[in-house]
Amino acid sequence: MAWRWRYEDARGAEITDRSLPRELFSSQADAESWIGENWRDLLAQGVEQVTLLEDDRVEYSGMSLRPE
Repeated sequence: MAWRWRYEDARGAEITDRSLPRELFSSQADAESWIGENWRDLLAQGVEQVTLLEDDRVEYSGMSLRPE
């Protein structure tokens, strides 16, 4: 099983910019740790929200990268 983040704009449309990191993770915890360390860089590159996928299954979606 592979975990990955799908990068999205503010409307929820997928961002396919190839310059964004395309990491695969062996666990949900690893993926969540990575996003915790990298969300500011992603936001600066135009990513507004993310969806966590396990293979093709959505674990959760529409998580904003903007601070509350």
